[in-house]
Amino acid sequence: MSKKVFDNRELSWLKFNERVLEEAQDENVPLLERLMFESIFSSNLDEFFMVRVGSLYDSSLVDDDHKDNKTKLRPSEQLSAIFSRVRELNAMRDISFETLSKELKAKGIHHKSVKSLSHLELEYVQGYYEYEIKPFINANIIDKRHPFPFLTNKSIYVVTKLTAKGSKSLGMIGCTEKFSRVIFLPNDESSDINYVLVEDVISHYADEIFSNYKIEEKALMRITRNADIDVDESYDSELDFRQNMSVVISKRKRLCPVRLQLSKSLSDSTVDSLCERLELSKKQVFVEKAPLDISYVGEIFSKAQGRKGLFFAPFEPQRSPMVDQARPMIAQIDEHDLFLSYPYESIDPFIRLLNEAAEDPEVVSIKMTLYRVAKNSKVIRALCKASENGKEIVVLVELRARFDEENNIGWSKALEESGCHVIYGPPRMKVHSKLCLITRNVGGQPKYTVQIGTGNYNEKTAKLYTDFCLMTSNGDIAADAAEVFSALCTGRLVEESSTLLVAPKCLQNRVLEFMDDEIAIAKAGGEGYVGAKLNSLTDKVIIDKLIECSQAGVKVELVIRGISCLVAGVKDVTDNITIRSIVGRFLEHSRIYIFGAGVRKKVYISSADYMTRNTTRRVEVGVPILDEDIAKRVLEYFDIQMHDNVKARIMQPDGKYVRAADSNAKCCSQEKFIAMAYENAPPLYEPPAVQTVSAAAPAITAAPAETAAQPQEEGKQKKGLWARIKAFFSGKKQ
Repeated sequence: MSKKVFDNRELSWLKFNERVLEEAQDENVPLLERLMFESIFSSNLDEFFMVRVGSLYDSSLVDDDHKDNKTKLRPSEQLSAIFSRVRELNAMRDISFETLSKELKAKGIHHKSVKSLSHLELEYVQGYYEYEIKPFINANIIDKRHPFPFLTNKSIYVVTKLTAKGSKSLGMIGCTEKFSRVIFLPNDESSDINYVLVEDVISHYADEIFSNYKIEEKALMRITRNADIDVDESYDSELDFRQNMSVVISKRKRLCPVRLQLSKSLSDSTVDSLCERLELSKKQVFVEKAPLDISYVGEIFSKAQGRKGLFFAPFEPQRSPMVDQARPMIAQIDEHDLFLSYPYESIDPFIRLLNEAAEDPEVVSIKMTLYRVAKNSKVIRALCKASENGKEIVVLVELRARFDEENNIGWSKALEESGCHVIYGPPRMKVHSKLCLITRNVGGQPKYTVQIGTGNYNEKTAKLYTDFCLMTSNGDIAADAAEVFSALCTGRLVEESSTLLVAPKCLQNRVLEFMDDEIAIAKAGGEGYVGAKLNSLTDKVIIDKLIECSQAGVKVELVIRGISCLVAGVKDVTDNITIRSIVGRFLEHSRIYIFGAGVRKKVYISSADYMTRNTTRRVEVGVPILDEDIAKRVLEYFDIQMHDNVKARIMQPDGKYVRAADSNAKCCSQEKFIAMAYENAPPLYEPPAVQTVSAAAPAITAAPAETAAQPQEEGKQKKGLWARIKAFFSGKKQ
């Protein structure tokens, strides 16, 4: 195809991350929320280098002639384009961070350099350094007698060029593995929040640490390591799958670097030396003015709580108007389908369903797929309780959920210890579906309750990500769900399904068939329509079919948060396709498929994006919305997002994104959904008083629980440290 209707996957992802950065630059977003978007931009980039750049780097070494099937770029060409674009984005981020720092300073939040500290603050920092940092410093000289140390992924180091008696060497000091990143400074006269970063303090004292040397130059540095490792290729047949995953995680921590960040420019000789030792090219070196890691923002958030105007207005997920709090969940689901929209509605009804099933004498089994769960998971707790109550519990735990592997290994052990039957996905095939099947024995007859969602069974992300949850007792859906679990338990794939869309065999082909129907209708003079809300669009087979839809006159409306390898609006090719991206307070994660116009509309929700990995290399499930009222809700949701003119960006025929045209009637879809959730929430149900209260189930601790520091105790520690520092400077060391 001669016209440019395809975009490179990686460069499209960088456009998405630019939209995240735009939120940090948006003056309508509260200041500390803007700082959080800076942090998200940076953490996104970390993962991008670890996974996507790491994969391309490996490909460039193995087969650099292999071309991307859309833009025909070789791996090395893609890497060059990525490095160039990242350099531009970093410059934008640096300017954004500097602007934010000035605006936060005007609000009494000061990110200080050591050189800018007052006498009192410097006195405090020196004492803090002596007591809290110096005893634990790990400094290294690098020369012919001292080898280059292993550098931990994403940790910050001070790197120095040293001279002594005519000889030159490198010096290196670890900054962030043992220390809290943020040092809050004493402030007796105002409510301002003043802080320095620990790496800046350590860098300040580098002369003292390397007291036998002269420091010619120094900078902060940070490396990002490749995290792309193939579990199946690394498989050891002597070990079980969980043991193999532990080995893979250990290997990944030592994979080669793919990026070097520096806080300032260093001489060519120093950079050459670092590149040689880290096996990097200068293209992979990035000099950045903003902090090399902005993940410390959470500490500033905690410190600034209660300050008006710096945060989004507080919001808690609301009760669903579909759910009767006074009646058992299964009884309600037997009467009609139930639907939840996160984070606007609470995940609690689904958790209640699991807990009630764990206690219900008619329930004989619960089967579930788990991809990512919360660290102190109520879902896991309910499953363990059900198993201990004699239910048959079958849980597929996807150990290959990237960067959640260790967490999932811990949960798989906890589930097994409670008597659950834990299984894993087929070889080379992740199980990404969000599927739960509850089976009851009612009068000798099996009865089913099915839950199918677009997002993970994770109470934490259910407050941050937009997702859908359908609970139904529909017999056809239950039969297909039972077949999915039967296939997973016996190591095969679902070949046919009557109602559900089940990847990898029965999703892509069905989607193509639905699109063919719309093409036929449009060619016959009717109104053809295809709509979808996705995280990403990369599947070339589906992309080619969307182009065919457009050229046949089918109207195609797509809401795609992240990657789109299809360019919309190209004359005579994709001019019937519109693509918009919404980036806002919540991460857009739900997936909707729509086929047909008017009364012909078929509506699905799904765990699968239109990505090749989802449609051909994962077990995914999509479900039709058969309840008319719920289908109307989903269609209304989609329509509101199509009219968003505050957070939406519209793709242009050149592949760039511009904000939706503003109008007098502003529509921010996420704010509208929040308002609707408040408006529709039923009054709080207060259950009748009971005489006895059952003991709470013990917390599962296979994975580390999230804890919050007690403010009172934190205050005692700070006062104690300040007293010790004063004693130090008065000559009365304690």
